[in-house]
Amino acid sequence: MDRLKPSLVRQIFVLLLILFLTVLIFKEILPYLSGVLGAVTLYVILKRWMKALLNRGWKAPLAATLLMTLSFVGILIPVSTIAFMLTSKIGKAVANSERVLRALKKQMLVTEEYLGFEISSAIDTSSITNWVSANLQNLAGGTFNAFIAIGIMYFMLYYMLTNRQSMRESMITYIPLGKDNLRIIGEESNELVKSNALGIPLVAIVQGVIALIGFLIFGVPDPFFWFVITAIGSMIPFIGTAIGIIPASILLFAQGSDWEGVALLIYGFVVVGSTDNIIRLYVLERLASVHPLITLFGVIIGVPLFGFIGLIFGPLLISLFLLILKIYKKEYGNAHHRL
Repeated sequence: MDRLKPSLVRQIFVLLLILFLTVLIFKEILPYLSGVLGAVTLYVILKRWMKALLNRGWKAPLAATLLMTLSFVGILIPVSTIAFMLTSKIGKAVANSERVLRALKKQMLVTEEYLGFEISSAIDTSSITNWVSANLQNLAGGTFNAFIAIGIMYFMLYYMLTNRQSMRESMITYIPLGKDNLRIIGEESNELVKSNALGIPLVAIVQGVIALIGFLIFGVPDPFFWFVITAIGSMIPFIGTAIGIIPASILLFAQGSDWEGVALLIYGFVVVGSTDNIIRLYVLERLASVHPLITLFGVIIGVPLFGFIGLIFGPLLISLFLLILKIYKKEYGNAHHRL
């Protein structure tokens, strides 16, 4: 019977030790993983500006501090404001969902009288409103962890901006991949970060604003609340802006504003829907496209992990995972095939 070589046993032991420590570290850092992803995202967005400032003669610490301050004011404060607004409007969301369901049941009663059988009794309004409340709390939750994650994010970002060369050398030293594959990871991850962190929110905000114009024109109650819901829905494939347009239209029908309800439906599906295609084509010309399934599963995984910001970081995490699988196959697939 062949015995295992001592060198192989040592290699297996080291690999198991690395795996054990990786799981242990990942388990503890998981609540703050959004900070790590946030640092990577901001680094990709800001590194070109950092290079431009250095070329103008700025000192690295001063340039990094300026860019971090601008990112805090221009990115973090608006995102935090939206998350806080969601938290403060959970009660309003539950009230709106109840209003929408009552209006829907009222409209269904007319249909039931015409068709001769009952449908509305099957709708459990309390279960639906409880589900809406729980999921919105999950979407806006994690305030304490968010503060720690932000601290980690800016600490990492400062190091990444001021020590780019040493960070690159560290990656070459510690990551067990060839230089060509490391270069591919760098290039493709840059495109993935830009498409997830810039493309998805940009499309959502523009669609939300266009929908808001319709909400204001046709007199929808709480138009800014429905603006936020429409923008969030726009980030989710197969759901899209209908999550805001349809309930808002139902509320208009319930108020007796029938023509406004019909007009909002037409406006939502024609105007907002067509701008979705135009904006995405415009964005995708400049950024890498993200498959809708990646975005969908990213949202499903990201929101429970990261809260509101998981709408962006979830798809980014899935995209990076698929990129690592691609690199693994490229690096080791041929060797396995030969074996």
